[in-house]
Amino acid sequence: MLNFEFKNPTKIIFGKETIAKISSEIPKDAKVLMLYGGGSIKSNGIYEQVKNALVNFEVIEFGGIPANPEYAVLIKALEIIKSEKITYLLAVGGGSVIDGTKFLSSAALYEGENPWDIVSKFIRTEIGMPFGCVLTMPATGSEMNSGAVITRAETQEKYGMGGPGLFPQFSILDPQVIQSIPPHQIANGIMDAFSHVLEQYMTFPTQAFLQDRFCESIMQTLIQVAPTVIENPFNHEAASNYMWSCTMALNGLIQKGVPTDWAIHAIGHELTALFGIDHARTLAIIAPSHYRYNFEAKKKKLAQFAERVFGIQEGTTEEKANAGIIKMEEFIHSLNIKTRLSEYTPNFEGTAEKISDRFIKRNWLTLGEHKNLAPSDVEKIVKMSY
Repeated sequence: MLNFEFKNPTKIIFGKETIAKISSEIPKDAKVLMLYGGGSIKSNGIYEQVKNALVNFEVIEFGGIPANPEYAVLIKALEIIKSEKITYLLAVGGGSVIDGTKFLSSAALYEGENPWDIVSKFIRTEIGMPFGCVLTMPATGSEMNSGAVITRAETQEKYGMGGPGLFPQFSILDPQVIQSIPPHQIANGIMDAFSHVLEQYMTFPTQAFLQDRFCESIMQTLIQVAPTVIENPFNHEAASNYMWSCTMALNGLIQKGVPTDWAIHAIGHELTALFGIDHARTLAIIAPSHYRYNFEAKKKKLAQFAERVFGIQEGTTEEKANAGIIKMEEFIHSLNIKTRLSEYTPNFEGTAEKISDRFIKRNWLTLGEHKNLAPSDVEKIVKMSY
């Protein structure tokens, strides 16, 4: 196991009817900017619950944060933060709203001239404006980590950002919110969380026994509850386990003491930026090709994955590893998610070269846990996914 440090200051408030507890988590004298997405919270009862909890606070609202938090939209919210002298942010939404709020938390205190520098120049945020979350869509784990991904449509760019100043102070996780989520979005959430675990697990053995078991148990839980929660989101036990698995998949715990990959996410972000494909589905496109291309480097963990997650005990290491990739694809397909780029867009020709060229221009020359994947390798992986 590798050396590590771990600190996660986010307070989790989990369970039914917990949204009302917001009032005890925000400073009494705070001036709050409540941020949300397309307005679905106004039709599923969440908006009313949040507003009731904030009845004794001065609150300004900002809605319309899109599925991939768009820089141009967030800048409008930033103007409100500054003009209205906001002191506290409250994200009511899924990963996109929370990520957008993290950018605003950073930008609100940023002393530079161009807030985009925070994202494009990967400026680490040490101190941000305090914020809390009400999670409405389990998927990204953003409710319990300090990272975010921001999109800029005008330049077709999508970058990650973060820093210790961007942990939510608290996050409300009420599994009942699952009841209003469409099946395809729940499937996206499951795929997103599953891929988060794979990026921290599917590398090479480091004798981190507990970390491996954490990862495997999260994946097994997602596989177990997926059919139920997609078919019947009113099933509280399935919804609870789904929600908590998504949070645990990316709250920093399972990546400690082990190498991590994240090449799939780096490539997937480009597919979203270029084609607008749902983030989770870009991961489904790239993952099988990535594991096949890097088979030799990953075969020991692929075989362990096959044995422990899917119960495959027969065969050589190579046979088990191959079976693990096949079983992973079958699971993705069971979520009604396609795994080929050509199934999402007819304009896929030239995509591999474009992504490779972008990575060269950004000096992203070494990806993966071994830092040995060059842009030329990325090009081959993307072509395999056509």
